Amino acid sequence: MLGSTERVQAVLDDVKTAPIPEAEKALFAFVDQLNDAPGDVRREDVERLKAAGWTDEAVYDAVSVCALFNFYNRWIDGTGVQGLSPAMYERSAKRMAAGGYLPAPPPGSPPPSSGGDPER
Repeated sequence: MLGSTERVQAVLDDVKTAPIPEAEKALFAFVDQLNDAPGDVRREDVERLKAAGWTDEAVYDAVSVCALFNFYNRWIDGTGVQGLSPAMYERSAKRMAAGGYLPAPPPGSPPPSSGGDPER
């Protein structure tokens, strides 16, 4: 989705009709369920992801990221930490698009290479 704000917006608007692969739609549906009704997640839900081509590791990573963002959101809400300015969000988005969650490379070093598609 990097480089396509339209595709990101389409996913946010309605993941079911967004122009993304079916495997990604399945993953987003799973994460929605994990957010909305975590106690209702069953082995069958994970098996659907695996049938869509996702590995155990990829499912584990998705659950971990979902859980961590839930934790961070509640921590921020509970402590009163303020969000960034729109300009800082834009700067952070550009940095993350270039290098993911890695720290910025030292000055003068080559940019990180793209790792290609996420592991499934």
